[in-house]
Amino acid sequence: MNAPVAVVTGAARGIGAATVDRLVASGWRVGALDIGHDDPTLDYPMGTVSELEAVASRHDGRVIPLVADVRDQRAVDTAVHTTVATFGRLDAAIADAGVIAGGRNAWETTEAEWAIQLDVNLTGVWHLANATIPTILATEPLPEAQRTFVAVSSSAGLRARRRLAAYSASKFGVIGLVTAMAAELGPEGITANVVCPGSTDTPLLTESARIYGLDDPSAFTVHHVLDRLVEPTDVAATIAYLSSAAASAITGAVIPVDAGMGIE
Repeated sequence: MNAPVAVVTGAARGIGAATVDRLVASGWRVGALDIGHDDPTLDYPMGTVSELEAVASRHDGRVIPLVADVRDQRAVDTAVHTTVATFGRLDAAIADAGVIAGGRNAWETTEAEWAIQLDVNLTGVWHLANATIPTILATEPLPEAQRTFVAVSSSAGLRARRRLAAYSASKFGVIGLVTAMAAELGPEGITANVVCPGSTDTPLLTESARIYGLDDPSAFTVHHVLDRLVEPTDVAATIAYLSSAAASAITGAVIPVDAGMGIE
């Protein structure tokens, strides 16, 4: 079967899991990556192996679950190699793995809080690019899909948030990295774009609410022109579009999916 193939990080839940589902519904096969264990620096649980396997199990062999920490280049390389060995090609890489930590002023952020957010949110995107771009370059394009790299940044990558300096720095960095890649990959016919979600109904938003002392994450809707949270499926739909042939003229774009947060 000559269907397009993507690698998606952060795939056990939230935006990553929704992206896997949307891509498969659009005819893709997917290598789904997640860390599968908690980190002592963080005050909330990471995606589990069982959650990752549940995402794969609902897709009848079109998704393979792969446990990998995006901070570890060798682990990402191995996961990508397994995806290509299983499906025979690689058309797209979707960098969604991300963490949030802290709740302190910039100068009070601990070394551990700084390191985990920069390492996962920014260096993890670079690791995925290192692992995937050479193979994507060597893959013969299909008419129905883009050869593409898409990264998930954040509304905090467009407008810094108080008490989230390290998170904002990492997400600003994602935009710089991926738009530079767009300039480099353009001559090869490969697109690279960034999606910036607003307050999205995921475990990270629950942790954001805790950081700001809010009892209910839905309180963040006060910053949205549309009176609702962003859903993971909203972001996944945009990622799937950017991976489709219909988006062939879009590269170097930074696209808000934020229920109008950026207007305020």
